Amino acid sequence: MSGQILIAEDEPYIVDALSFILRQAGHTVTAESDGSAVLEALRKTRPDLLILDIMLPTRNGFELLKELKADEEFRQLPVLVLTAKGQAKDRAMAEQLGTDAFIAKPFSNAEVLQCVERLIGQSQSAAYDH
Repeated sequence: MSGQILIAEDEPYIVDALSFILRQAGHTVTAESDGSAVLEALRKTRPDLLILDIMLPTRNGFELLKELKADEEFRQLPVLVLTAKGQAKDRAMAEQLGTDAFIAKPFSNAEVLQCVERLIGQSQSAAYDH
């Protein structure tokens, strides 16, 4: 099941690695490196999934996640938090704010792909339920 994925990540090598493995799996990928530009990119690309780093320039991932889950337009958008801030308190904060999945860096390609497929599958099957 392929989907449109937006990666919000400021490390170019991580964007490149994620883009490569996701495109190989049949997904369409766009990326944004600045926290302030993520909402505009979401409105423009209408992705099936957001992969969100916590440590972004100008607006951090926690702020973005909180805003997304409070916005009717994006409340149902699956969000995978993928971050180097992998401590228990960071995971708890992301879950409290409504993330659908949490993976700490360094990550395995297989783990990310499995999570992406699960979240996109849930999102697309929920869209057909309505």
